Amino acid sequence: MTCKKNITLSVNGVTRQAEIEPRLLLAHLLREELNLTGTHIGCDTSQCGACTVMVDGDVVKSCTVLAVQADGKEVTTVEGLGDMEQLHPIQQGFWEKHGLQCGFCTPGVMISMVGLLKENPNPSEEEIRDALEGVICRCTGYQFIVSAVQHAAQLIAEGNAVKETIVSSGEGH
Repeated sequence: MTCKKNITLSVNGVTRQAEIEPRLLLAHLLREELNLTGTHIGCDTSQCGACTVMVDGDVVKSCTVLAVQADGKEVTTVEGLGDMEQLHPIQQGFWEKHGLQCGFCTPGVMISMVGLLKENPNPSEEEIRDALEGVICRCTGYQFIVSAVQHAAQLIAEGNAVKETIVSSGEGH
C-alpha cells in the first residue's frame, strides 16, 4: 500500500494541488500530473539540465528534487516566462539571435539564464559560458546561446524588453 501525500504549490503563478507518492520527482509531477511538458527529462541523473526550473527563485534541476519538497513553494517553468504576445527578454533573445536548434535543451537553458541574469544583469561571455556548464546542448556549440543571452541582457538594460517579469501561464491565456 502506497501512502500518498497532498501538496499545494504555485506553478507559474497558479496554485496547484496534487495527491502524489512521496518518491515522485518534481520533473515528473510537472510533466505527467500538471501537463507542463516544457520541462524536459533527458538523463534522470542531473547531468543534462533539460529539466531545469526555478523553485522560489533558485535554479534547480527538477529531476533531483522530490515533488514533496516543492510543497508550499513557487515553481517557475519555461511556460511561465512569457507568451507569444509578451516574450520574456531571454525568449526574445533566443528568437532574434537563433539561440536554439532542436529545442530539447532550450527550456533548461532559458531558465538557467534567467537565473543568471537575475543575479548578474550584465554577464561577460565567460560568465555566461560558466553558467551554462550544467546544461548540455548537443546541437549548437553554444555561440548562438551566448549571443542570445547577451542580447537579452541588453534588452533588459535598455528597458526595451517586451516583458521582464515572469507571467502566469495559467489563467487568462
